[in-house]
Amino acid sequence: MKEIWVVWDNTRMVVFTAICAALYAAILIPFKVFPLIPGITELRPANAIPVVCSFLFGPAAAWGAAIGNVIGDFFGGIGPGDFFGFVGNFLYGLVPYKVWETVSTQAPVPKNVGLWLRFLFTLFVASAACALVVGWGLNLLGFVPFAVLGNIVLFNNFVSSVLFAPLLLAVLYPRVARGRLLYIHLLERPQAKPRLMRLSGLVLLTAASVGGLVVGNLLSAGRWTPGLFVEFGLTTQTRAAEVGVGLFPFVVLACVGVMLL
Repeated sequence: MKEIWVVWDNTRMVVFTAICAALYAAILIPFKVFPLIPGITELRPANAIPVVCSFLFGPAAAWGAAIGNVIGDFFGGIGPGDFFGFVGNFLYGLVPYKVWETVSTQAPVPKNVGLWLRFLFTLFVASAACALVVGWGLNLLGFVPFAVLGNIVLFNNFVSSVLFAPLLLAVLYPRVARGRLLYIHLLERPQAKPRLMRLSGLVLLTAASVGGLVVGNLLSAGRWTPGLFVEFGLTTQTRAAEVGVGLFPFVVLACVGVMLL
């Protein structure tokens, strides 16, 4: 994961980070007038931007998505939950290119059924990882139930990226590649990890993200409560403790999975 930090030593990658953040925020802000949860989230067609930038600019998109989301939040109200928004969007910009490098050696411009399936899988895993972190964090703080926010973030991310990312990539990717401005052209990257390690990371990330979404919905809706919480009387009205503790292992495993990619 050294490349995450190397971004800041590369002038062009810093510029692409700024471009990604600016584009993301510029499209987020006008849609603040269409709230799905007032003060928390809204209709977000801008969520295609981190995915597109991830395939083009790699780790610069992770920082750009995180910073752009914070800028957008300034126009909807800043609070402690924005930390989890920063981390969740960082993963949302980081995961697509890391997963794609593991599942395909071709350009991320789907042209046949096989590439489309890999592309949709990549978008779903990235969307789920972001939804897991954001939904867990906001429910941990007692703000919004995971069953509400986690599902909205997943829907916003996946639908927006499926609708807009393929079109944008079809136009932009060949041009950026011809200009040799892709992250693979600009970053001196370390030797690739063994394929078995990367596949293990992908399985771990996918299982933790999807499993976390399922468990988070069950916990926050009150359909399941860990036995220890019942035994010691630690249940809470907002399900903050149940979700906070119950989903923590999934969040950690998802992050470990990303590190292995």
